[in-house]
Amino acid sequence: MAEARRGCAAGGPLTPVVRAAGGVVVRGTGAEAAVLLVHRPAYDDWTFPKGKVDPGESDEDCAVREVEEETGLRCVLGRELQSTTYDDARGRPKVVRYWVMEVAGGELRFEHEVDEARWLPVDEAASLLAYERDIAVLHEAVRG
Repeated sequence: MAEARRGCAAGGPLTPVVRAAGGVVVRGTGAEAAVLLVHRPAYDDWTFPKGKVDPGESDEDCAVREVEEETGLRCVLGRELQSTTYDDARGRPKVVRYWVMEVAGGELRFEHEVDEARWLPVDEAASLLAYERDIAVLHEAVRG
């Protein structure tokens, strides 16, 4: 994926794809399941903790690092979920890989790019998520 590029329809220059990774942190199961959403003041949105992959970093390591940076929680990866693809704020193509995550330690805090975090039941999380693409990821995370 590191070599992925997208050219414009008119044959313009190739644009590198921005790689990012994150997690849908879940606690509980079934009707008792809750997911963790974060609020990013720079975008005024509610979403899952995620961020860009550093050079030489695996997507999996990025996902774990970003969740801890944004929430204070050390998490373990579960199954991989569907990826989302969209153009970022600068118009660059972006691919975000997600995993279900379970908390292994740490304490909920938000300092890095996040000013609030909430554990929410699935229905409430779905109504608060800022992006339609995240809702499908949420439902996949709590299914099964």
